[in-house]
Amino acid sequence: MSSTEFDVLIIGAGLSGIGAAVHLQRNCPNETFAILESREAVGGTWDLFRYPGIRSDSDMYTLGYDFKPWTSPKAIADGPSIRDYIHETAAEHDLTRHIRFGHKVTAAAWDSATARWTVTTNHGPLTCRFLHMCSGYYNYAEAYRPTWDGEADFKGTIIHPQFWPEHLDYSGKRVVVIGSGATAVTLVPVMAQTAAHVTMLQRSPTWMASGASSDRIANALKAILPARLAYRLIRWKNVSFNQWFYKQTRERPARVREALLKRLARQLPAGYDLETHLTPRYNPWDQRLCLVPDGDLFTAITAGKAEIVTDHIEKFEAGGIRLKSGKLLEADIIVTATGLKLQALGGMQLTVGGQPRRIADCIAYKGLMFSGIPNLAWTFGYINASWTLRADLIADYVCRLLNHMRATGVDIATPTAAPDVVPERLAMDLSSGYVQRAADALPRSGNRAPWLVVPSYHYDRKILLDGSLTEEMVFAKAHSVTPMLEAAE
Repeated sequence: MSSTEFDVLIIGAGLSGIGAAVHLQRNCPNETFAILESREAVGGTWDLFRYPGIRSDSDMYTLGYDFKPWTSPKAIADGPSIRDYIHETAAEHDLTRHIRFGHKVTAAAWDSATARWTVTTNHGPLTCRFLHMCSGYYNYAEAYRPTWDGEADFKGTIIHPQFWPEHLDYSGKRVVVIGSGATAVTLVPVMAQTAAHVTMLQRSPTWMASGASSDRIANALKAILPARLAYRLIRWKNVSFNQWFYKQTRERPARVREALLKRLARQLPAGYDLETHLTPRYNPWDQRLCLVPDGDLFTAITAGKAEIVTDHIEKFEAGGIRLKSGKLLEADIIVTATGLKLQALGGMQLTVGGQPRRIADCIAYKGLMFSGIPNLAWTFGYINASWTLRADLIADYVCRLLNHMRATGVDIATPTAAPDVVPERLAMDLSSGYVQRAADALPRSGNRAPWLVVPSYHYDRKILLDGSLTEEMVFAKAHSVTPMLEAAE
């Protein structure tokens, strides 16, 4: 094939894209492929985000790939360590030669006559039989950034974590971090180590849970068992516990709320106002639960180096932020940890047969393909567990599908919903503001399998690794007018 024609194009060279390429090389060795990466480096999110303390919000035994054991004693890893892990994977599997850096994808057009996608990039078009989107779910170029009255009057520095200045010196400075999500919870204790004082300013609380950054059971197993066997056992242990805990939040939310608050009370000074600052109005896992490794945020609060303030912003002033209560939060630096801006498929424009398509108008098929859109998969990880758990499963499923198409001599695979299938909810089922703001761009979950998106690793293993490849999937050959619908297995 020419340098612009491939069997598979993988969009994104981050954690998902590199993993997908490894699975493809292993399971479909005859498929030609390229990885298109808009930036100039491998790593995706873990190369983009450089704010202080950037780390995983889940354990690396499940955030790591199923084929590459995580060997560090730290289960909760910092951003540079994760970036190194992705680089190592790319090098070990000789993937760099397949990556085209600086290739920003802006559009993809499907033509059924040739059974190919034409992908538009800033370096010209490329074509492929199958398009595998591994570009994540948020906008790298823009973040969610509200504006407030009086910002121009503030005499200090205002920054967003997504665009952190490389040489920002915050030592001895008064810092206000606006936000209560994972980024704020990560930033505050790290900045508090050298800043004069750090305030986490939130409108409302977020559920938090502390845990050890090292897994003693995992380290013990690694000391006595072969690396791969230990990794499989640790991975299964952590998946099982996380799935059990999530189930408890759905079935016994009041009990989980009580347990989380009791744990928080033990890590904070006596009399700390848990009701105001750490008790959300929603149940655990209605929105993402924030991990606090080794209780570092609570240690900083107890030491007086940091505090949580729950209030609303009235305006910015020269010396800081005036709250609705009238209080002035003095600041030299204000960090707007206000969230991400979500987008689907890297923001590219999609057309099928010349007609524009939006995945927001589609129903998700097995959590990775979309009704009426042929030969396209989107890697979208879990909201309640490590992203890579589902990314690995999706990569395996894509390989199974490609091998099935080769073996049966078909060129096109289009998920096609029966009349009784209707959209019920967002596939990303969270009440978080960043999800609801992007509701018009995200796909829907259907009312039954295989259109039902379930946040369960065990469920997905069954349907993606062992489930039918032909269930409600229409197969066809290029140039054919009437598609061929295979019976469900």
